[in-house]
Amino acid sequence: MKKSFRPFTLLDRYIIGKFLGTYVFAIVLILAITVMFDINEKLDSFLKAPLKATVFDYFVNFLPYFANQFSPLFTFIAVIFFTSKLADNSEIIAMLSSGMSYPRLARPYMVSAAVIALATFILSAYIIPPANVKRYEYTNTYVKNKRVDYQSNIQLQVGKGEIAYMNRYDNTLSTGYKFSLEKFENKKLVSRLTAQSIRYDTLDHWQVRDYMIRDFKGTREIITRGNRLDTTIAMEPRDFLISKYDHETMTTPDLREYIVRQKERGMANIKNFEIEYERRYAMTGAAFILTIIGMSLSTRKVKGGMGINIGIGLTLSFSYILFMTVTSSFAVSGLTSPIVAMWIPNLLYLVIAVVLYRKACRG
Repeated sequence: MKKSFRPFTLLDRYIIGKFLGTYVFAIVLILAITVMFDINEKLDSFLKAPLKATVFDYFVNFLPYFANQFSPLFTFIAVIFFTSKLADNSEIIAMLSSGMSYPRLARPYMVSAAVIALATFILSAYIIPPANVKRYEYTNTYVKNKRVDYQSNIQLQVGKGEIAYMNRYDNTLSTGYKFSLEKFENKKLVSRLTAQSIRYDTLDHWQVRDYMIRDFKGTREIITRGNRLDTTIAMEPRDFLISKYDHETMTTPDLREYIVRQKERGMANIKNFEIEYERRYAMTGAAFILTIIGMSLSTRKVKGGMGINIGIGLTLSFSYILFMTVTSSFAVSGLTSPIVAMWIPNLLYLVIAVVLYRKACRG
């Protein structure tokens, strides 16, 4: 009789269960503490808001966001905690003494890290951004309004050879003032539209008022005037009304499309969007790197027991998050590109992981 193929042994399932179970437990524990502090900080606002909105628009969307932001920390704590416990109970020694190699022991750890990495990416790329829209709507309404409704001196490229300018835009009225649209062909101005005001209607649809169009044809100039003109211009208010947290409300495909479009238009204030895009991919790599570090540190018994390993783990995990924050500031200031800034911590900690892993393999 042929034996059925099982990709995971009982021991693999045991380690995976311990890893993911501890990971979830750590998240629930930290989130419970976070909720208490958040309620204490925003209690006055929560009392003013409807209970249903507070629960379903704020907390239901806040908790996944917070958990995902600190997923590397939870991963590291989970590995350190349950592996140290296995080592203290001599279970790791028993596994290795039975003939299991260290790379074979690492396999269920890497499977668990892959599950966490995949979940982290799906959450950050597709699920959390729409949830953030509701969360920020709640905070703007009941806590503190951080919407950007006004902008001045707006200039952007809206098409090939087309440059738009507005002296001021008021989003509460969906209206811009002192608008101009210049069209160039072979670096020569061929048309210029000016208007006292311009009103946004729907997607790329605008209405200009008190306008004048000057068409230049050789030495001739044709002038057209009017009170109202409906036209299509490839721009939206969100292209120039950029708030501090807009990059967190876009799915990864939308974020990529937005970055490309803004670069084509010559917009310079998109660093946060590029950093967010690269961070979502870098976080997936962090799950594997920090798992290797945590496993390598915890599989051997040390004097002082589990506390020493947990202390080292917390120090390294917090330093990783701090390092990523520091390097992201380098990208904002223009000292380095967003992709380099987001992957520098991973590359540095990958070196640490390789060194610790080789040391653990040698025993």
